Amino acid sequence: MNLLETPLIAEHRKLGARLGPFGGWLMPIQYSGIIAEHEWTRKNVSLFDTCHMGRFILKGQYDRSGLDKIVTVNLSNMPIRRCRYGFMLNESGGIIDDLVTYKIKDDEWLLVVNAARIAADEAHLRKHLSVDSKLENASARSGKLDLQGPFSKDVLAGIAGSRISSLKYYTFGFFTILGEENIISRTGYTGELGYEIYISNGKVVELWDTLLKDVRVKPAGLGARDTLRLEMGYGLYGQDINASITPLEAGLEKFLDLDKDFIGKGAILEKKKKGGSRQMVYFLTDSRRAPRHNYKIFRDNKEIGIVTSGSFSPSLSCGIGTGYVKEPLKKGDKIVLCEGAIEINATLTDKPFYKHGTAQRRW
Repeated sequence: MNLLETPLIAEHRKLGARLGPFGGWLMPIQYSGIIAEHEWTRKNVSLFDTCHMGRFILKGQYDRSGLDKIVTVNLSNMPIRRCRYGFMLNESGGIIDDLVTYKIKDDEWLLVVNAARIAADEAHLRKHLSVDSKLENASARSGKLDLQGPFSKDVLAGIAGSRISSLKYYTFGFFTILGEENIISRTGYTGELGYEIYISNGKVVELWDTLLKDVRVKPAGLGARDTLRLEMGYGLYGQDINASITPLEAGLEKFLDLDKDFIGKGAILEKKKKGGSRQMVYFLTDSRRAPRHNYKIFRDNKEIGIVTSGSFSPSLSCGIGTGYVKEPLKKGDKIVLCEGAIEINATLTDKPFYKHGTAQRRW
């Protein structure tokens, strides 16, 4: 069944789902309300429809396929059934996309990418992969649901079995769900314990309905997903990172394996040697007011940067945000966020904003 023809998609269209760049669609902004969904995720379990994310299956050895030079993380020492977050960079060191790489077998990989970057990522992969590899864009033939929240393990165990407890942070396994063997991973984007369930299009609606029968589970949309990820200080492609920004500037150098060769490494080393011209900063506002994308950042009446993400934080009851500045700043420094006549006072802090998430808890 085509993803766009399922009952689930029809219902979500009524709630504001939008067609995406790959002929797929993006989940609604909200179901019951952004703040309510945010708070439910922090305390219970939320179900996110993330079918719009891109999925590629690559068959080939990490080195002979060319994959090792395309992604920035170390694949040579990566165990089977592990996931790693990293980047695909251009020759200038800019971020083509951020992605999670899954090692299914020694010669089989799952790459999960951002919805808006599916076409560009596929072109980049096909350009740089060797003829010995085989790449499949599986984005349109499978579904993906994310279950996030402190009790997500208990909920998922009811349909996938108690073995779900064996999954450690950034690992995955194969589990039988609704008669199919599918990948379930434990990574997450909210800061809470969470799982990603990959399932065929023919079963995704049934799985959605089955999970929502549990009173501990409620649906959540893009709005809550954005406030949850921002409270954790996670960047959003297209706002916080893009092809003109390097991982160094974004404060994400730890996801670069500089002991191996990869596309853009030369530019990264050169920028590292010279020092960055801008840096990512994190701030708390002095009130409930929050800046938005593209607000200007001032210090001592001097414009020094721009806001990339900003929102009211339901967990902290104040405004929070991220941005880039072109002069060195440190935690505790005061800034002003401006848009026209609007001025919001803020203080630099570190990430994550919310420090009580359950994502990495040992169970």
